Amino acid sequence: MQVYQGLDIITNKVTDSEQLECPHHLLAFLPPLSTFTVVDFRNRALSIIEDIVSRGKLPIIVGGTNYYIESLLWHILLDPDPTSSGDEQLLSDRDKGCVDMATAPSDGDTQPTTEQMMERLLRIDPVTANRLHPNDKRKIERSLQVYDKFGVCHSELLLRQRTMEGGGPLGGPLRYNNCCILYLHCDQPVLDERIDRRVDTMINSGLVQELTDFHREHTNPQTDYTHGIFQSIGFKEFHEFLMCSEERRASAEGRGLLEACVQQLKTVTRKYARKQVKWIKNRFLKRPGTNIPAVYRVDSTDADSWYSMALEPSLQIVTDMQGDKWPTLPPVPYTISTPGDNKHSKRVCAACDAKVIIGDPEWRAHTRSKPHQKRAQKLRKSQQQLVDILDTHLTISKQPHPDPSTTPQPHPGHSTTPQPHPGHSTTPQPHPGHSTTPQPHPG
Repeated sequence: MQVYQGLDIITNKVTDSEQLECPHHLLAFLPPLSTFTVVDFRNRALSIIEDIVSRGKLPIIVGGTNYYIESLLWHILLDPDPTSSGDEQLLSDRDKGCVDMATAPSDGDTQPTTEQMMERLLRIDPVTANRLHPNDKRKIERSLQVYDKFGVCHSELLLRQRTMEGGGPLGGPLRYNNCCILYLHCDQPVLDERIDRRVDTMINSGLVQELTDFHREHTNPQTDYTHGIFQSIGFKEFHEFLMCSEERRASAEGRGLLEACVQQLKTVTRKYARKQVKWIKNRFLKRPGTNIPAVYRVDSTDADSWYSMALEPSLQIVTDMQGDKWPTLPPVPYTISTPGDNKHSKRVCAACDAKVIIGDPEWRAHTRSKPHQKRAQKLRKSQQQLVDILDTHLTISKQPHPDPSTTPQPHPGHSTTPQPHPGHSTTPQPHPGHSTTPQPHPG
C-alpha cells in the first residue's frame, strides 16, 4: 500500500528521514485510486533489482505482503508463452471483476454470484474447485479466468509449473539462487503491545483527519473495500464513523463509535500479524524442496537488544552468503507435515452452522477451538434429547394391545344384552299377598 501517494499515516509509510538512510524504491509513485496488481509490482521490481545488481549493490526486499515477495523469488505467475509478459492483462482483468469469464446469469448482464461461479468451476476444474472455499470469490474468479485465458484447467497449469526443471512445492524454479529470507521474530504478547502503541501513535499523528479527507474526496456508500488502496487496514474499520454526519461524530455516540473503530483497528492489525507469521511457517518452513531459500530467524522481542539480537546477526548472515560461505547462524529447520495430511481437504462442520474448513491441519485446529467444542457439546446434548424422545416413543408403541381376533364376538343377529325369559318380566314383582308399599307400624 506504500506505493500510493499520500495516506502516509494509514499505510505507515517510511518517513522522509528514514529514506535518507538508504535509497528506497516503489514508494508513493501511484495516484490513490490506481490499480496496481502483483504483476505490475513484479515487473517494476524486477527491473529495479536488475539495475541494483548491475551496479554491484545488494537489493533487499522489505515488506509484509508475502505473495508479492514470492512473485519475485519464484516463477509462479502464468504467462501465455515463455517469451511473453501477457499475464498483465490476465491479472488486471481479475481486479476488474472478471464478469466475462464467469457463468452468464439468466437475468442478462448481472454479475454472476459466487455460487454460480463455483458451479461452473466444478464442471470445468473439479480438482481446483474442491480445494477452494465456496465463499472465496477471488480465487474462484481467478481459476475461471485462467481457464478462459489459456483453455487449460488451473490445476493442470500449476502441475506443469511445479514439475518443470527446478520447480517445487511453491511453483517454478527460483529466480535467484543466492538469496535468503530473514524472519524477524517477536514474542506475540510483546508484538501485540507494540501494535496497540503504534495505532495510538497513528491516531495522535492525525489518522482520523487523514481518513476523513480521503473519504470525503474519493469514497461513497458503494465503495468496494476489496480493491486498491481501500484494502488497507483502517478503511473498513473506520467506514461507519466516516459515514456519520459532522454532528453525530461530535456527539457522545460518535466518540464512542470512534473508540470502537480504534479498537477494531488494533484487533485486525494483531490478526494480520499472526497471519504473516503463519504464512512464513506454512509456505517456507513446511514445504521442503530444492527451490526453497533458507529462512533465518532473528529475534526482535527486546528493543534494547536490537543491534545484538537482530541487526548484527542479519548482517553476518548476508556477509557470509555474499562470500559464498555458509552462515554461522543455522537456518530455521523445516517442519515436516503430519504424514497423510491433506492441505486441501474440505470438511463441513455440522456443529458450527455448516462452516466449511479447508485442510487437515485447519480442521484439527478448528476442532480443538473452544467455540467449536462449546457448539459440539450443545449439539450432542440436543441429539441425545432427540434420541431419548425417540426411545420413549418406541417403548410406548411396543406396549401389548388386545388382539381383536381373540376377543369373543357376538353371533350375527344376536344381541349381547341379556334378554328376559319369554313370559317373564325383568321387573321385580311383589310376593303374592304382600304389598310393596310400606305399612304403618300397628298402633
